[in-house]
Amino acid sequence: MTNSMKQTVIKNPTWWKRRSGLERGLTVIAVSGFLLCIALAVALGILASNTTCNTTSRPDPVNTEMLPSTAEALSGSETSSNIHVIQKSPECDDICLTPGCVATASQILKNMDHNVEPCDDFYKFACGGFLGTTSIPDDKTSVNAFSVIVDALLEQLRTSIEEESPPNEPRPFKLAKDFYEACMNKTAIEERGLQPLLNNLRKLGGWPVLDAERWNEGDFTWKDAVYRFRRLGYSVDYFIDFGVSVDLKNNSRRLIDLDQAALGLSREYLSKGFDEKIVQAYYNYMVDIAVILGANPDRARKELKESLEFEIKLANISLPNEKRRNVTLLYNPMTVNQLSATYPSIPWWEYFNTILAPQAQLSRDEIVIVNVPSYLKDFERLISETPKRVQANYVFWRAAAASVSYLTDDIRKRQLKYTLELNGKTEREPRWKECVEIVSGSMAISVGSMYVRKYFKEDAKKTALEMVEDIREEFTKILKKVEWMDEKTRANALEKAADMTSHIAYPDELLDNRKLDEFYEGLELNSSDYLGSILNLTIFGTNFSFGRLRKPVNKTEWITHGRPAIVNAFYSSIENSIQFPAGILQGTFFSNDRPRYMNYGAIGFVIGHEITHGFDDQGRQFNKEGNLVDWWEPETKEHYLRRAECIIYQYGNYTVKDVGMNLNGINTQGENIADNGGIKEAYYAYKEWVKRNKPEQRLPGLPYNPEQMFWVSAANSWCSKYRPEAMKLRITTGFHSPGEFRVRGPLSNMEEFSRDFNCPVGSKMNPKKKCAVW
Repeated sequence: MTNSMKQTVIKNPTWWKRRSGLERGLTVIAVSGFLLCIALAVALGILASNTTCNTTSRPDPVNTEMLPSTAEALSGSETSSNIHVIQKSPECDDICLTPGCVATASQILKNMDHNVEPCDDFYKFACGGFLGTTSIPDDKTSVNAFSVIVDALLEQLRTSIEEESPPNEPRPFKLAKDFYEACMNKTAIEERGLQPLLNNLRKLGGWPVLDAERWNEGDFTWKDAVYRFRRLGYSVDYFIDFGVSVDLKNNSRRLIDLDQAALGLSREYLSKGFDEKIVQAYYNYMVDIAVILGANPDRARKELKESLEFEIKLANISLPNEKRRNVTLLYNPMTVNQLSATYPSIPWWEYFNTILAPQAQLSRDEIVIVNVPSYLKDFERLISETPKRVQANYVFWRAAAASVSYLTDDIRKRQLKYTLELNGKTEREPRWKECVEIVSGSMAISVGSMYVRKYFKEDAKKTALEMVEDIREEFTKILKKVEWMDEKTRANALEKAADMTSHIAYPDELLDNRKLDEFYEGLELNSSDYLGSILNLTIFGTNFSFGRLRKPVNKTEWITHGRPAIVNAFYSSIENSIQFPAGILQGTFFSNDRPRYMNYGAIGFVIGHEITHGFDDQGRQFNKEGNLVDWWEPETKEHYLRRAECIIYQYGNYTVKDVGMNLNGINTQGENIADNGGIKEAYYAYKEWVKRNKPEQRLPGLPYNPEQMFWVSAANSWCSKYRPEAMKLRITTGFHSPGEFRVRGPLSNMEEFSRDFNCPVGSKMNPKKKCAVW
């Protein structure tokens, strides 16, 4: 017995050996997982205590001591340390460790450069890491917060558009997919070659530089060319810009609107003359395209130089952007009969009715708005003394240039070379991306409907609406406080702010298949004819626009606000409305999974910006109903213009060192006024939100309080990297300041920013002289 017992004990296997192979494996995984959890918990604890629970040397507006004396700080003798402060340690439960907070902190840390003093250059402080590590892809001209979201959005749209169509798919979705297929079908495009364009040029009457001696000037008049362009789907704006738009002084109706020509290259370049570098690049491009299409090179060089000189003259009789900011000067109503008497060489009644047909017809006593009367007078003279062959070469070049994108790789390579000279882009984006952009741009309502059904998070809409109301309330408080405003003008301003309507994310009609079908009724697209589909879409869009001439204006209609797959935001003077499409309510700008200070600093800044547009140098010219009415008392208007002058001067003195150019303070003033007001309203709104709720947790690894992180978030929205060519183009033709100055300008004008970062008076981010309109 004893022996047997002994034997049993010796032979009895251990607990581990009694387990099957599967049980042993599972046990190892369980124990390893448990140990890993403990290790992670310890690591997180150490990280949290080391990064946010120890004394830091970053500024905090509460319980701080300035290290250098005020005299030292002001004298600049402590350049690198004059804003460092000793800060009491926060409690460890003051750190947000949710996945959303960790991801946000990671991105912020990646973008920052801690070696830059916030009071010296806050843009470099918040975005220096981004600038140092970001490379601009060969197919882009710049990279910023917008472009990152656009890329993600395009991927989502691609998924929707490339999905196989279910049997009951709405027709507008099928149309978008057919159009995408036409764009992606490079085999068909290459097989057809240049013939689609050559056929169109023939139908339009023939391009002289191609037809050589066969071209007959007896068959050409500039207005007949416009009529043919309209019928085939090309623009009617190459001699005189023609449109149907809402009457600025009575926005319940629409009128014909005449303006200076839409040019092939910006007026700002053309007006510098034939020898200007970009104008030369444009000329060489013209010649090469004509030669690719079959022109004799010598003839192309001679004749297209003449047509370019004509286009330069069109630019020189056009009004520069600086002079177009006073909207009242562009409002010059005339009847058709008055037009005919004032500019008699143009048969206006025939011109209007031929272009409008079959959508509408005008009587001779109907009103037309002439934006630039001097342009029409100068155009009459210019067209009368310009040979028909030169006119025809100009307008047919414009048709050819508008078609190049939809043709073969060979001709598109020449286009890319021109693009490189214009904006620095060295490669085309992937074909799928180009096609998604074209489809979503041309069929925005259909593609937008697909997008919101599949991807939009509805909780974002509710939060954005709350933020709009918060920020509008802060703008209202500002209006009540400004000392330079008389009480009558103030009352009008308060009414305008209160009446401003909001369009957030998308209209409900986008989910209604019947409404989508009605909108796209009559549109036909051929998946094997790309250029033909493009022209059909242009005719469809033009017919829709011109067909609204007789219809009453509905300022809140869904069609106008039904383009949600856009990463942008808008203010409409004529509607007195702000719009934030679904596409911008994500990424750097907005997330419900992070602290509110991040959202108020980002999308809040954008919301405030759009609200303030209603009171910028152009928006202020419209009343609460959206009509062009002067509601300003003269003395208050003078105060306003002086304050705007400060902004013009401030930004006009900013130099972009990389390209050696100053910003255009006049052309960018509207956006700069909106930026300065917008950031202020968003900051005040966040402070009020905290009062109603409670102070928020900090982000891990970032020793900054919520107010400081508001400013960091605002700056992160504008971290931007540009190619030199793209920067020059932006400064020359754009209305927005480059990202750097959208941060440095507004923040350096804000006392609250300087207080939150303890910036000494006289430091770069806290200048003694500050500008403020609102």
